[in-house]
Amino acid sequence: MKVKTGDNVRITAGRDKGKTGKVIQVFPKLQTVVVENINKTFKHLKKRGDQPGQRIEYNAPIHISNVQVSGKNGVGRVGYKTLDKEGKNQKVRVLKTKKGHEDLE
Repeated sequence: MKVKTGDNVRITAGRDKGKTGKVIQVFPKLQTVVVENINKTFKHLKKRGDQPGQRIEYNAPIHISNVQVSGKNGVGRVGYKTLDKEGKNQKVRVLKTKKGHEDLE
């Protein structure tokens, strides 16, 4: 899974199509991500004893195929580049767009 927590993403499908946000949580086994202020839903709780009923708003997970990583140069795909620093090969995440490459970390 190439989308990580903290990445900025653009939604490509659904009612929030075209909106951008920051990834809060990633669920690799379910292939879903939670994006800040995207796919908001409500959970209704019944009254329980002295506690009143309430309506809780939360960000529901969205499938990974419906998001695309975005950066300064636009949206694109995540690739990896190997850099040689002080004799050590270091793998770095790179956003590949039509305008060029951009480091994500």
